Amino acid sequence: MITTHNLGFPRIGAQRELKFALEAYWKGQSSLDTLKQVGKDLRQQHWQLQSVLDLAPVGDFAFYDQVLDMSFTLGNLPVRVQDFHGDPLDNYFRVARGRSAESAEAHAQCCGGVAAGEMTKWFDTNYHYIVPEFTANTHFKLDASRLLAQLAEAKTLGVQTKPVIIGPVTYLAIGKAKDDSDRLALLPQLLNVYAELLETLAQQGVAWVQVDEPVLVTELTPEWQHAVNLAYHQLKSSRVKLLLATYFGPLADNQYLAANLPVAGLHIDAINARHEIVPLLAMLPAHKVLSLGVINGRNIWKTDLNATLDWLAPIAERLGDRLWLAPSCSLLHVPVDLDSELKLDSEIKSWLAFAKQKLEELQVLATALNHGREAVKVALAVNQVAIEARRLSKRVHNPAVKAVLQTLTPQLRQRQNVYTQRAAKQAALFNLPKFPTTTIGSFPQTAEIRQARRQFKAGELDQAGYQAVMKAEIARSVREQEALGLDVLVHGEAERNDMVEYFGEQLEGYAFSQFGWVQSYGSRCVKPPILFGDISRPQAMTVQWIEYAQSLTSKPMKGMLTGPVTMLNWSFVRDDQPREVSCYQLALAIRQEVLDLEKAGIRIIQIDEAALREGLPLRKSDWKKYLQWAVASFRITANGVADETQIHTHMCYSEFNDIIAEIADMDADVITIETSRSDMELLDAFDDFNYPNEIGPGVYDIHSPNIPEPERMVALMQKAAARIPAERLWVNPDCGLKTRQWAEVIPALRNMVSAAQQLRAQAAL
Repeated sequence: MITTHNLGFPRIGAQRELKFALEAYWKGQSSLDTLKQVGKDLRQQHWQLQSVLDLAPVGDFAFYDQVLDMSFTLGNLPVRVQDFHGDPLDNYFRVARGRSAESAEAHAQCCGGVAAGEMTKWFDTNYHYIVPEFTANTHFKLDASRLLAQLAEAKTLGVQTKPVIIGPVTYLAIGKAKDDSDRLALLPQLLNVYAELLETLAQQGVAWVQVDEPVLVTELTPEWQHAVNLAYHQLKSSRVKLLLATYFGPLADNQYLAANLPVAGLHIDAINARHEIVPLLAMLPAHKVLSLGVINGRNIWKTDLNATLDWLAPIAERLGDRLWLAPSCSLLHVPVDLDSELKLDSEIKSWLAFAKQKLEELQVLATALNHGREAVKVALAVNQVAIEARRLSKRVHNPAVKAVLQTLTPQLRQRQNVYTQRAAKQAALFNLPKFPTTTIGSFPQTAEIRQARRQFKAGELDQAGYQAVMKAEIARSVREQEALGLDVLVHGEAERNDMVEYFGEQLEGYAFSQFGWVQSYGSRCVKPPILFGDISRPQAMTVQWIEYAQSLTSKPMKGMLTGPVTMLNWSFVRDDQPREVSCYQLALAIRQEVLDLEKAGIRIIQIDEAALREGLPLRKSDWKKYLQWAVASFRITANGVADETQIHTHMCYSEFNDIIAEIADMDADVITIETSRSDMELLDAFDDFNYPNEIGPGVYDIHSPNIPEPERMVALMQKAAARIPAERLWVNPDCGLKTRQWAEVIPALRNMVSAAQQLRAQAAL
């Protein structure tokens, strides 16, 4: 009989219960006990939803981040938080966001805000993790209390479980040495702690442990391949069976290594690595379990169950009970339950599957293979109808849009003149001071904004009333910026629910859920729009709001747009055509908006490409093709304007030193990036690369409630000025401010303006 299991489940709750519980605790509006109870309730609900499986995961739930959980399990805490003497969960939040609840910080002066841990993207997803920190003096010490407590909870519910942990090699690979030490030198002592953890789980009667090693789908040097081999040969004496889980891509040159590691089972992402499965069968030892990820854990389209069964049947016959079935990866990356969507277009809804429905699909596949297709013939027939309806739908395919794509020419990607000529014209037009100040675009989404949006959607507020509230908030943002003395203003994006969803709602080819939330980091959730068909722009999307904001000030106002690559990477994207085709369609649609903003007199336009880096294939050998069409898409969007129009772009929380040449090739006049948490390390690329245009290295970490001091920001900018000429540097936060409160934003920006003034004074000496 085939075994079914899951690699991980969304932890935020179908109604974002975890988000609201976290934020209430951080604001001092609820207790730590209340927060912990919400976590316990969610775990129980999620195990109940997974009860149809043979094995459900334990340890996939986290109050902030699973990587940070692993750091605490391994006792790998940054030195700056090791003396905290309150509840461990409060210390956990201090690493995640710089502080916990105010009441927790107030118990001792020594335990106030600290520098939050660095945050970056989890492989090629939009999920952010807290980067483990290492030094030559790092010492690991097991704390299995979190896992053991969750394991005990599951046992009381009668759940058949499989603990989930991040593997030792992936943990080292995704971390960062804070000195010149070699991360791999820490492997021997780290493995001792892993062995202790596995023995602790064995003593609890655990049979199987899932060990996630997604690093195996990346290009590994011989040293890191050896580390993988060494790690699992040292752990092979464990009394528990290890299921080594890989996902997000093919194994490629790591295939033989993975197949022959001394573990009891191997999980392969059969969505992204289907071509590897048959060759792998020949490599796999006769005793080893093969888990196939046959349900897409990263997207929300229904699985073609009949086609999947046609492919699986001979593999099942060959492997028998050594075949396990699962989603391709953790379901963390998809919403919880499609049944909650009562307003979603019924036709499009029939094409979708969220986490709960994916587990049902998995059960149908297993039943068909175990008992024959006749046992699930109704489910298979319904699935086939939905698959065919989507394939043939005229709503998906728009011949007019496809025809426009045929008109793409290289000229669409070119500015009229090179940067140096444009910069001179822009300097004359804007007359900005040295170290000009600006923000990334959004300002706090106040209670008034959210209430107006809810009332408008519910029909309790008419269009005129809604616009009046939004204009009042825009006017407030402009007043505050002028009072602070910022040089280039933004309208604050009061009218925008999300930087992708807002635009998707106004483009043909997108659909939207009510409750399709997924976690981005901590309590931050996003609701990716559903890109189901060919894309076009029926009308202007932002012009009226930006025009209104500009009418309130004589200072330059930035028009704010989301770029085509980010629109693509932060959507649930159709899987029936190449991604680059959809990206070009988006580029042409957003290009029309850029040109309309320019026509309306807006001469600074920011086109955010926050997700450019995360779309990179996990193997560098595959990067070139992606970067070619991604950069081309940005240039199509941006490059129809006159020299005097200044194009900005923004990228956040992504390592991009290794693609700096391609970022320069985007030819944005100004690029803003995150550098505050990484202490300007992202600017190391400029030691060897002469970046030709202007750059704003973010000096204010907006993901922490801590208010930065001017001296700290001056020091960061001085580091930047050692690499980038001062006349080409901007001063700005590292990301948008929508998640912060005005009480935090105003003093932080006041300090940022003060830092810019100090820099100008120093430059004048």
